[in-house]
Amino acid sequence: MPGPKRQPRVLRSQRERSATDQMVRTLLRRRKKALAAEDVTVTDPPKVRRAVTAAALGNTMEWFDFGVYAYLAGTLGKVFFPSSSPGAQVVATFATFAAAFVVRPLGGLVFGPLGDRVGRQKVLALTMIMMAASTFAVGFLPTYGAIGFAAPLLLLVCRLVQGFSTGGEYAGATTYIAEYAPDKRRGFLGSWLDFGTFVGYSLGSGLVTVLTATLGTDGLTDWGWRIPFFVAGPLGLIGLYMRLKLEETPVFQREEEAQAAALAEGDPVEQARQSGKGRLKEIFTGHWEAVLICMGLVLLYNVTNYMVTSYLPTYMSETLGEPETSSQLLVLGTMLLVVLTITVVGRSSDRWGRRPVFMAGSVALIVFAIPAFLFIREGGILMPAIGCGILGLLLVCFAGTSASTLPALFPTRMRYGALSIAFNISVSLFGGTTPLFTSALVELTGNDMLPAYYLMVAGAVGLVATFFLHETAGKPLRGSGPMVESQEQARTLVARSRTRAGRQARDLWIRRRHPWGGGRKKE
Repeated sequence: MPGPKRQPRVLRSQRERSATDQMVRTLLRRRKKALAAEDVTVTDPPKVRRAVTAAALGNTMEWFDFGVYAYLAGTLGKVFFPSSSPGAQVVATFATFAAAFVVRPLGGLVFGPLGDRVGRQKVLALTMIMMAASTFAVGFLPTYGAIGFAAPLLLLVCRLVQGFSTGGEYAGATTYIAEYAPDKRRGFLGSWLDFGTFVGYSLGSGLVTVLTATLGTDGLTDWGWRIPFFVAGPLGLIGLYMRLKLEETPVFQREEEAQAAALAEGDPVEQARQSGKGRLKEIFTGHWEAVLICMGLVLLYNVTNYMVTSYLPTYMSETLGEPETSSQLLVLGTMLLVVLTITVVGRSSDRWGRRPVFMAGSVALIVFAIPAFLFIREGGILMPAIGCGILGLLLVCFAGTSASTLPALFPTRMRYGALSIAFNISVSLFGGTTPLFTSALVELTGNDMLPAYYLMVAGAVGLVATFFLHETAGKPLRGSGPMVESQEQARTLVARSRTRAGRQARDLWIRRRHPWGGGRKKE
């Protein structure tokens, strides 16, 4: 019985070619389109400088308060918790410090999505007002001896307001700078934000150190502790003035126009995104990997940060019994080391990438945490200075790259909200509680090497997070077009994009017409 009739070879060849032509046309339609001139944003250098300065000043204000509070932990314990033992006073003071971090996620939930709806600049001005007012108010609080238990309660209220406002501060400031910075300089410009962080901390801790040396312990406990909080008022007014003069970021303006156009057309997806529930659902269902990576990197940075800035002065003076002034000077010197090197690290991340810097810092933290604390335990000046210097160089690896790495994890339409939520959950659970947990563990176990082990765990978590991090150095932010510094760079970028698109189309066509890569062999 004859088998099925085979199709002629010519007919099969025509059908295969037709299918291939269809596939090629589909690929040509779906290929990455060439950039047009309007797709590229040319930044205005004076506006970029104003944006970086205003954002960094807010961080300076925030960390001025942290530096003051960390260096006055022992004094504030005597003023607001006088009936406790010295160790319990420190724990109680750091518990009040940590309480501010409990409400930070709430601040992130409010200010982050609000910044994605109404704009970054308006929300950053509001957070500045709240931070400055609550810090300034601490200087007017009566002591425990004057009104009893109500005094620590009022301190707690001020700290809660500070924590709520800072829930929208760092994420908003990093978002603002990232959306203004050219792609190839985002690491360098972003590092100025954390430059402001450590300048603020240095100013706060330096002021307390000077007051301690001039007024003595008794004078500081009686009335001198109020002075640093009074200084926060003028700083806040300057920062508020600068932020009110800022314009909205060009990236957000484009996104706002695109959203308005989609809503005008009745796009149901965009309408769902505009609701608070829709935004939160999209963050945790559509971008959960980025949220986890962000939390891991924030844990790495902030555990190291709060260990050095907030706990180390008290650790050296209260746990190791070193003189208070020398302990404060050592940590202040560490902060100055970070200030001097942080922009170098930021510039290096533009050249080498964010992942290599985070990876090297994570491995070094695991390796050098124990030697650093062994040096600090030796006493004197030289050996603790070496230990503090090691911790400072480890810290700057994360401080110099975080502000450019974290905003790049999320698309523009939800960048402020997603970053606020992920950042503040991680800081609240792991970063801000570092002084409380480590002081309590040292008090409970008597093992003064526990801070080093704590840092090693943070390094391991950061290493895992960095492993899953995609490189973003020199690339546009997600959901945004390229950003360059000059018209010449824009023209060059558009020309290169068109050339690549043309070559891609040509290569596809050549592969279609010459499937054997240049012709068949001669028989």
